[in-house]
Amino acid sequence: MYLPSFSLKGKTALVTGAGRGIGQAIAIGYAEAGADVVIVSRTQSDLEKTAQLIESVGTKAYLFEADVTNKDQVKGIFETLDLEQINVDILVNNAGMNIRSKAFDVSDEEWDTIMHTNLRSAFWFSQQAGQRMKESGGGKIITISSVAGHVALRTGVVYASTKAAIIQMTKNLALEWGQYGINVNSIGPWYFKTPLTEKLLADKEYLQDILDVTPQKRVGELPDLVGPAVFLASEAADYVNGQTLFVDGGMTIQGF
Repeated sequence: MYLPSFSLKGKTALVTGAGRGIGQAIAIGYAEAGADVVIVSRTQSDLEKTAQLIESVGTKAYLFEADVTNKDQVKGIFETLDLEQINVDILVNNAGMNIRSKAFDVSDEEWDTIMHTNLRSAFWFSQQAGQRMKESGGGKIITISSVAGHVALRTGVVYASTKAAIIQMTKNLALEWGQYGINVNSIGPWYFKTPLTEKLLADKEYLQDILDVTPQKRVGELPDLVGPAVFLASEAADYVNGQTLFVDGGMTIQGF
């Protein structure tokens, strides 16, 4: 047999920022692929909605209302899972944010907020999950980067810096942890229809600029991202390590 399994049945995935948008879509997609899902968000009401959608598929949802920038809370999630004997086989670092300030206007507070949310939290979750995956014989870690980590965009210098750092962090963790059966990869999306991009995409001129540099002439739909996320989490990607998969309609082949 040459076709490996894309099923996640029997696996448990942890997804940060799972209350809405990309994180919610990936969490539900993993449930559809058979996984139980640990969902993390700052908003309990969002968690409950995602949990209902996961459980309607027929798998289990474990809810954690937490601030991903708080190291003690991050450790607390994994300690609770340890006590409940829940092993995390798949980690998706999705939680992120942006403040679109010009470089001259970036404040120390903005720098710290974006860095801590997008980058430091992803490392903390990876460190905690990686330690346990090493002991259990392996796992999959996937971090959501961005095309902004690869080409220069209007998204702002701090956001772009965090996403570029994620791409390099992915390579380094893959190099260190590959020997333990841990695959570390990232996904670099272009513009997708989510609550966070709704206002931007409503600007017809801005939307046209996006379409002009996207060979497929459309923005992404969430299912376009869920497929690659399931692939990287499955045994079909067992020999894929340290890579960033750009899900961008071809945007990064020409720049913006």
